[in-house]
Amino acid sequence: MAVSVDGMTRYSWPVSTGRNGYGTPSGVFHPQMMARRWYSRRYYNSPMPHSIFFYHGFAIHGTTELARLGGPASHGCVRLHPSHAAALFALVERSGPRNTRIEISNQRACSSEACPRT
Repeated sequence: MAVSVDGMTRYSWPVSTGRNGYGTPSGVFHPQMMARRWYSRRYYNSPMPHSIFFYHGFAIHGTTELARLGGPASHGCVRLHPSHAAALFALVERSGPRNTRIEISNQRACSSEACPRT
């Protein structure tokens, strides 16, 4: 996940997204709801700290499954390290949900060092 503020990349974090059969929606979204503490009613009351809901029940949120960050693991949500989720949550609170743009694509983001030069 690349987090930009005023066009400048501020953070780059590993995430987990939807595993086989549970895709993460692609597109451009804005936060619909935010919750510091949330528990999934659908998936075993799983904790979803610092949830930023962006499309129906899909959210960006913290996870305790740190070893799975960097690959597909969720039921479609975007999972982050808990400290990264807290930092993102605070940033969206400060900027305001209306001023926050969430763009999700199936292409892997990369830093300038990791991207091929064209």
